[in-house]
Amino acid sequence: MQKNIVVTGGTKGIGRALVFRFLRAGYPVVTCARSAADLEALQTAAAELVPGAVLHTHAADLSQRSETVRFTELVNSLGPVEVLINNTGSFIPGRLQDEPLDGSQLRRMLDVNLLSAYDVTQALLPGLLAQRSGYIFNICSTASTTAYPNGGSYGIAKHALLGFTRNLREELKDAGIRVTAVLPGATLTASWEGVDLPAERFIRAEDVADAIFGAFSLSSQAVVEELLIRPQLGDI
Repeated sequence: MQKNIVVTGGTKGIGRALVFRFLRAGYPVVTCARSAADLEALQTAAAELVPGAVLHTHAADLSQRSETVRFTELVNSLGPVEVLINNTGSFIPGRLQDEPLDGSQLRRMLDVNLLSAYDVTQALLPGLLAQRSGYIFNICSTASTTAYPNGGSYGIAKHALLGFTRNLREELKDAGIRVTAVLPGATLTASWEGVDLPAERFIRAEDVADAIFGAFSLSSQAVVEELLIRPQLGDI
């Protein structure tokens, strides 16, 4: 019996591409998103495009710890986890100097981009440690290593997510658990809606999913610690 693949934020963009990449490979997938309607549409698409696919969905806003707890309880009830992909994220552009002085934007970016990954990982980690195997992918960003003029609190949160991922890698290497930071550049997702640029200027979400699946497919003796992917013509 194959273990579950957990993808947070699985209804759009990179998350959706990952859900279908693993379903097509025959793995059972568990995913979540804030919108129940989007999850229902994902279930319909999966049934049509991947007959026989096993897909579990749960509506949850992972920026809220109480909802994260409910989601991870569901995941743990469904059996062992093979791969955890922390994909949930949000991007609010802008300069730090223009953000609300109460720090609400930074806190929002940390909740969505960092603490969601932290909370889900901490909840599922005991099971991974017990089985002494598994894989954790955190979807970071080129903003995790490069400061952009309009990055603001998003850049801070993504830098922190990379730090979290590097710490996990160091702590878990002797436990048989592989950890990868995925750092995609501009990817054709909803975050770029309305931008007057051709689709060819962006990375395809499916390319990111294929790269992650490739890293996962390596033997247990090898790990891709950081997976940096940019558009062929460079950053936007």
